[in-house]
Amino acid sequence: MSNDDSQRIEAYLSKVRRSLRGMNDQDVREILDELRSHILDKAPAGLDTALASLGSPEELARQYVTDDLLARAEVSRSPLRILDSLFRWASLSVAGFFVLLGSIGGYFLGAAFILCALLKPFFPRTTGLWVIPDGAGDSAISLRLGLTGAAPDGRELLGWWIIPIGLAVGCALVILTTRFALWCVRQYRRSRVPAHA
Repeated sequence: MSNDDSQRIEAYLSKVRRSLRGMNDQDVREILDELRSHILDKAPAGLDTALASLGSPEELARQYVTDDLLARAEVSRSPLRILDSLFRWASLSVAGFFVLLGSIGGYFLGAAFILCALLKPFFPRTTGLWVIPDGAGDSAISLRLGLTGAAPDGRELLGWWIIPIGLAVGCALVILTTRFALWCVRQYRRSRVPAHA
């Protein structure tokens, strides 16, 4: 291999290294060693082809950083870490975007039920699950948190039962959303063929 080819490989790896911010040094070294080995294996067929098969250094690094974030989310199971990872994944794929939307919706609804249950003792006349007529003969169901006045012509459905039901439904939604997000992350990570393979 010529000196010029070696410099091109190191320049490519240097760009990857700069884009791997946030990852620990040991992981960065392993990634760079793996990429260097892959490039050297493919170089006899043409260095340009070997580098082109990897894609741009920045995009390749983004995939590694996203994979690292998703792996950390799987271990921690923290909804905040999961959402952080899903935001990154959503920037890379449509599937990640839809998983992010579903997860935000699930966490939001779960938090709303939990908050409703917690606020019921403080705002007993305005907090709860209400049926509100819309004037055209139809009615809508509204989860009200007591921060506004009572629903005019509305009827509360659960009364004080909103406390145990809201806590149970809210916690179940948070747990199910976390499991759904982690299942999607595992499927993505399993199905993803490493860009350098």
